[in-house]
Amino acid sequence: MTYTPARPEPISADPPGHPARALLTQSWLDLAFVHWAADPAQVAPLLPAGTVPDTLDGLTYVGLVAFRMHRVGWFRLPGVPYLGSFPETNVRLYSVDERGRRGVVFRSLDASRLIPVTVGRAAFGLPYLWSKMSVRRDGDAVAYESRRRWPGPRGASSRVALRIGAPVEEPSELEHFLTARWGLHSAFFGGATRYLPNRHPRWPLHRAELLVCEEELIEAAGLPRPVGPPVSVLWSPGVPVEFGRPGRGPAGIPTP
Repeated sequence: MTYTPARPEPISADPPGHPARALLTQSWLDLAFVHWAADPAQVAPLLPAGTVPDTLDGLTYVGLVAFRMHRVGWFRLPGVPYLGSFPETNVRLYSVDERGRRGVVFRSLDASRLIPVTVGRAAFGLPYLWSKMSVRRDGDAVAYESRRRWPGPRGASSRVALRIGAPVEEPSELEHFLTARWGLHSAFFGGATRYLPNRHPRWPLHRAELLVCEEELIEAAGLPRPVGPPVSVLWSPGVPVEFGRPGRGPAGIPTP
């Protein structure tokens, strides 16, 4: 069954609410946001039931987002310093549900710690994959590398390097659309589509020059290889994040 949202929630740089009780806390640091435009018809079959591609001016987007996860913790307890801190690179799509909630859908999440990968797959049904990874910064240049170990396709790799530019004083509507996402849609716990809300401060964004982009993760995630240069390249020093509990409404439609 296909759902068409009557009116998606406004694109907002600030979170629309606060999770009633934090399920997870973490920080996302040294983020590279690299995006290509995509045809919504190609993306739609890859989204979970009860969601459709979120669009801006008739287009949706495929994102390659590389960063450092820092000190994942439960219920506002102190984050775990080693197992909870690791590089991650995800391939993500943009979704909206029948109730108009905008979110992201992860097609893959490569991470360098096996235990968090196993927990993410088993407890949340998220497509985490164990990879050998690194994030290196030298002045205003940042490099992110990843090579997949398990479960596969083994050896799928990504190498992204960028030069950090000036702060973005007034982000465009597209830049807010691509970064200000206040939840994720996923088939948690037995296949029902649920919505996991998050909250964090407004993104501090910088322009960025893409120096290297050699990646195989987008095709490995079931999407066509991007054609041409990305339409948006941004960097952020990062934000602290809280996730609320996943919820489910009528007919499997998520509710916060």
